[in-house]
Amino acid sequence: MSISRPLKGILLSCIAALAFASHDSLSKYLAASNGVLMVLWIRYLSQSLLLAAWQLPRHGWRVLRVNCPGLQMLRGLSLLSISLFFLSALRLLPLAEATAVHFIAPLLVILLAMPLLGERANPGQWLAVGVGFLGVLIIVRPGGGLLTPAMLLPVASATCYALYQLLTRRIGTRDSAGATNLVTGLVGATGMNLLLPLFWQGLPPWPQLLAMAALGAIAVGGHMLLTIAFQYSSPVSLAPFSYLQILFAMLLGLLLFDHAPDAGALLGMGVIALSGLGSAWLQTRLQP
Repeated sequence: MSISRPLKGILLSCIAALAFASHDSLSKYLAASNGVLMVLWIRYLSQSLLLAAWQLPRHGWRVLRVNCPGLQMLRGLSLLSISLFFLSALRLLPLAEATAVHFIAPLLVILLAMPLLGERANPGQWLAVGVGFLGVLIIVRPGGGLLTPAMLLPVASATCYALYQLLTRRIGTRDSAGATNLVTGLVGATGMNLLLPLFWQGLPPWPQLLAMAALGAIAVGGHMLLTIAFQYSSPVSLAPFSYLQILFAMLLGLLLFDHAPDAGALLGMGVIALSGLGSAWLQTRLQP
């Protein structure tokens, strides 16, 4: 029996959420013994090589001729900042809680869209933003063990991710998706190469080196799955399923790191997810 187009989009979106949670779990494990910068350096090299091997034979070097190089540079730096902040957070915080706080990014888009894009939010969307931040406060509540400066790291990664989304919207169709993703990867790889003298202590053992390279493949695969999913279903209709990444992160944190969120953290995660779902539902109501 054939699967309907919307259901295909949902299934691909769910697999992408699992891929991203797996990427974060493997990153957390590798960063514990190799450091954040080493892991990201190998990951960005791997990602750039894979994207180049995919795009250059199809389009040649002209794929690098973008129409808005400034915005592309900022987009690449935003993604690199997301990686630096979030992987630093994973070294210090439990996987599920850090993932949940990072998921306030869609709500931050509402906050930043007005000054950056001139878009106005309605009262319902402002309510969703407030509820989302309430979820963060529940997770980091006094006495919960997570009220530390380290909790600012996933907040910073979420802010950079919101900027990344807004820059992607500004770029729009002025550049192809292939060119945008390749340039973004190259900016990240170049940035990590510039930081190389700060962390270079020799290459890690081959098994860990291969695992770091696998991070690039997982990242590319996850984004490809989402791209294909959007061909079957609209981004707004698929937005609720992205919150499965919090559930997958919680399960992987339990299996791999023996960490189970307490009741307060679970409540906070649920509040963040509900606020994001509410924001996505309001977006569907606003569409003509």
